[in-house]
Amino acid sequence: MGLRIFETDPEAAPKPRQFSSDVVGRFRSGYQVNKRPMSLPEWRVTSGDPDVMTAVIDLMGSKNNDPAQEWETAGEDNLEVFTETPRVRIVIASAKSLRQEMILRGMKGIIRRCDGVEQKDERGNPAGKGCECPQSFAERKAASKDGSGCDPEVVLFFKLYDNPDLGVFKFRTGSWSFVRDLARDDAPGKLAEIDGPAEAYLGLEVVEFESNGQARKFTKPTLDIIGPAPEPVA
Repeated sequence: MGLRIFETDPEAAPKPRQFSSDVVGRFRSGYQVNKRPMSLPEWRVTSGDPDVMTAVIDLMGSKNNDPAQEWETAGEDNLEVFTETPRVRIVIASAKSLRQEMILRGMKGIIRRCDGVEQKDERGNPAGKGCECPQSFAERKAASKDGSGCDPEVVLFFKLYDNPDLGVFKFRTGSWSFVRDLARDDAPGKLAEIDGPAEAYLGLEVVEFESNGQARKFTKPTLDIIGPAPEPVA
């Protein structure tokens, strides 16, 4: 029989884990140099499993044909590889595998979270309060930048189309452009309509523009939903 200590203090009860036991690695769109974030034009993949990293390199290549290297992290995914692949074919299990929310974090953790209209509690349920962030997209970004408003957080769980047996990978981003593109392309709606495993492409796109007479560029993630995944892959 298990301990019943959390029956007397349900607020302290540990929350159910989501996908944690199945996640074999993470896709990352950047890295840090001297604690400064730097974006990448190709995917960086991290994992704690050497066999997973070997399989990723076989599928996606690696810079200078380097093997997976250790990197400093507090997580279990202590191996990294800088791939040569900007766009990868994936399988998304269901609409629930794509999650979006707005989060305001402080020094001691999460201050509030919302869906852009309603605030949510720590379990993601309606908290009975309206969103405190500005209503316009531009003002939301400005509030996020000055620390008074929520930041977007998009999390995607998926498998590699060409090697689904490796397990589930995770990609997380706070990209405003990605949030806008997901809404423009109605990615959540397409996944809901498919109502099952979906074939898609997850990519990184370099965007170049001019600001104050200077050429600038940034990398944004992209998600293209193709359609239902073939049965053998799913």
